[in-house]
Amino acid sequence: MPYPYVLLSAAVSLDGYLDDTGPERLLLSSPADFDRVDEVRASVDSILVGAGTIRADNPRLLVNSPERRAARVAAGKPEYPLKVTVSGSGDLDPDAKFWHTGGEKLVFTTDKGAGRARSLGLAADVAPLGPDLDWRRLLEHLHDARGVRRLMVEGGGTIHTQLLQQGLADELQLVLAPLFVGDPDAPRLFGPGAYQGGRLRLTETRRIEDVVLMRYEPTAPGTGPLPAAADRHWLALACELAAQCPPSRTAFSVGAVIVAADGTELARGHSREAGDPVVHAEEAALAKLDPADPRLAAATVYSSLEPCAHRASRPRPCARLILDAGVRRVVTAWREPDTFVTEADGSGLLASRGVEVVVLPEYEEQAKAPNRHLSGP
Repeated sequence: MPYPYVLLSAAVSLDGYLDDTGPERLLLSSPADFDRVDEVRASVDSILVGAGTIRADNPRLLVNSPERRAARVAAGKPEYPLKVTVSGSGDLDPDAKFWHTGGEKLVFTTDKGAGRARSLGLAADVAPLGPDLDWRRLLEHLHDARGVRRLMVEGGGTIHTQLLQQGLADELQLVLAPLFVGDPDAPRLFGPGAYQGGRLRLTETRRIEDVVLMRYEPTAPGTGPLPAAADRHWLALACELAAQCPPSRTAFSVGAVIVAADGTELARGHSREAGDPVVHAEEAALAKLDPADPRLAAATVYSSLEPCAHRASRPRPCARLILDAGVRRVVTAWREPDTFVTEADGSGLLASRGVEVVVLPEYEEQAKAPNRHLSGP
């Protein structure tokens, strides 16, 4: 199921702390950066914080700029983004500012915690997620039931850690403040545990008065049938490559990217690349690699259209080429229609040979766009 775009936002000291242990919140950002955060809040559909952050910081989580609120209303959006909190126990402070400012509020909790949360008389909807907190189910609910397309997560560290470890964060906006905390009892941004491998991609650095904003996005593909945020980044790139294909009346325009388990891009390709009128996207990408490259066994192939199982132009269809390369995971946006081949089922062929095939239908329209001139799509 589609998820919102998940943006993690945090400010930390030089030694990685979110706060100190004093009674007042440690202000890490600069005034100009607080204004930047206000701008980001105004751009999203929902803001989420954990119940622990509400207890510790008592935030209002508002868009403070009247001009930004007016722009939201002019665009047909609510004046304030939906405010969301998460509490497994349902133990919430009904006097917190969170409940008494801004627009709509939503509490995600467990089946057990729902009764307690409802008994508090909060001005909020309560959504139980089952016996345990389930982040994927939470994101699906926000996307499908609440129409949330962009979600800003402002803490705390436990929530940031869980979303990163589960591969659900699309972006990390981290502000580094020029001070040290040095207290081992103070809260840190990220906790221990198993994170996805590989290096994050740095997409922006910006000096804002005396702090530095760094924006990162994950690169490491998911594993198994559950999509990770990086899968969406790479599949979007494959769809962009499809738009570079010279149009054809006898073949689809397709883009493909091959990515190692650590997030390293190994190769990319697109249909009819380099003037070859019959080359397919996956074929073009695989041809750029040494067949003995040991990284292929753990790599993921991203293709805007499912790899072909039959083709007239060459003897080896793309699904067979992927199997020959030893790749065990494929992510695609669009199942091949019967435009040129009846009952094409490259995904079925791959799955029958043990390859994990993940379909992200939210990218189907983007994959179809370069093929609108064909009668089938």
